[in-house]
Amino acid sequence: MSIFSKIAAGEIPSYKCAENEKFYAFLDINPVGKAHTLVIPREEIDYIFDMDDALLAEFSVFAKKVARAIKAEFPCKKVAQIVLGLEVPHAHIHLIPMNNEGDVDFKKHIEIAPEEQAEIAQRIFTAFQKLG
Repeated sequence: MSIFSKIAAGEIPSYKCAENEKFYAFLDINPVGKAHTLVIPREEIDYIFDMDDALLAEFSVFAKKVARAIKAEFPCKKVAQIVLGLEVPHAHIHLIPMNNEGDVDFKKHIEIAPEEQAEIAQRIFTAFQKLG
């Protein structure tokens, strides 16, 4: 079981931003920016393009709703959607608020206090729920 599967199952604590029966979104613990969120399928699938077409389409729609919630709470020009990472064998999308491309530099990480991470996650979660 991957670390992301354990997070989605509640076995490892996370800053939950959104969820439904198929997908889970939570704040990255090593963010490149404020509100840097990971979106994963609950089903353990190693590579995003290994998902069948129907699941991939649902995954994209779920991520879009999470991105809208992020943008509502953390105004920015766009929310970047990035698929990368070989370190966790579980499909995931990074969603990062950005005003310029420099905001999405994976060589630079920021530290955010746990209390602030909890507040950020709650804001995204509440905005996600309002989107219906």
